Amino acid sequence: MRKKIFLKAVSLILPAFMLVACSGSLGIASPAADLSLRDMNGNMVNLSDHKGKVIILDFFATWCPPCRQEIPDFVDLQNRYGGQGFVMIGVSLSRPDDTRPFAEALGVNYTVMIADRKTVSLYGPIRAIPVTFVIGKDFKIARKYIGYRPKEVFEKDIIELLAK
Repeated sequence: MRKKIFLKAVSLILPAFMLVACSGSLGIASPAADLSLRDMNGNMVNLSDHKGKVIILDFFATWCPPCRQEIPDFVDLQNRYGGQGFVMIGVSLSRPDDTRPFAEALGVNYTVMIADRKTVSLYGPIRAIPVTFVIGKDFKIARKYIGYRPKEVFEKDIIELLAK
């Protein structure tokens, strides 16, 4: 009975969530907040260690279909531009026990940090996912995308910011 109620609630809420998740992009130009978080392997990672590089910082969850759809593109972008001054970083809003097998199943080849409440407040409010920040070499946020975007959108941003 509880499972039926839960499934019905999800089926009613998910379409509204997806609609919100697919809303526009915003150029920001404000300094990126530094993050110090554990990655999915338990190691401490600092976002500021990547100053001077173009960074894509993607907030996602393991249960999110648009998030799952973007990850293969991020894997490809890391492969293509990782040696040219670009770094891809995922920030999981899911539990570490769920994140690691999810990332391994999708062949994630980039750092995945595990978010905490402070992180969400620094980059939030995060009301829909995925939320993706494109950070320039100057450690300023160049773009914020809410919802799924095709690889070409991020690739264009990476190429533009690497040239600066």
